[in-house]
Amino acid sequence: MHTSNLPDPRLDAQFYAGVPVKRLFAWMLDAVIIFVLCAIVVILTVGLGALIFPLLAFAANLAYRVGCLYVWSATLGMRMMGIEIRNKDGDRVDQSEAFFHSGLYILITLTGFGVPATAIAMLINDRGQGLHDMVLGTTAINRPAD
Repeated sequence: MHTSNLPDPRLDAQFYAGVPVKRLFAWMLDAVIIFVLCAIVVILTVGLGALIFPLLAFAANLAYRVGCLYVWSATLGMRMMGIEIRNKDGDRVDQSEAFFHSGLYILITLTGFGVPATAIAMLINDRGQGLHDMVLGTTAINRPAD
């Protein structure tokens, strides 16, 4: 028994069509955006930001993802790919959901097995959910027409 209000992948397949591939491209676009943000900080700090680059990258990644998810329920990469994150009720994520989604995503990504395990999870479950999505009850869908 599934108690989610997300679109049913069998009845509303258009919401999930191509989403795992779109998430991959969105992830690559977001990585470039985050790298550029970090590079700007390093330049603005006259190179001092490079001394704490891992911490800077972590903070920029978290702030970027939380901010974008809270405002649009999607990162800029996701928006470019026409997808967005929805919570278990089928709604756009709120601020706390954006924080937990981003934090759990980053935590899973930092583990050695996180990225391949999430990719496999996205390919084998009917909603294309990553590990962090399965824990939180969220998923990415093709952005519905407003």
